[in-house]
Amino acid sequence: MSSVETAEDLKSRVKELIVRQLKLDIDPTSIRNEAPLFGDAAEGLGLDSIDALELVLGVEKEFGIKVQDEEVGVTAFASVDALCAFIQEKKG
Repeated sequence: MSSVETAEDLKSRVKELIVRQLKLDIDPTSIRNEAPLFGDAAEGLGLDSIDALELVLGVEKEFGIKVQDEEVGVTAFASVDALCAFIQEKKG
């Protein structure tokens, strides 16, 4: 992440990564920042544990960070906002 990348740029990048990595047939801009990524599809994306694994791999590759354990992952991957905060924290 370059120093000129804004929070909005990062959110766009994360949304594009989610759609690309999971081969979702949706517009990345249709993903709400605060919507849950897992669970209830009516509120969010309704992703499952297989999607979680794919997403972790994509984030680690795209941003060069490690997701240490499942507990951290559950919190970090709660929503686009949570994932962006996690990435920013890891990137320092």
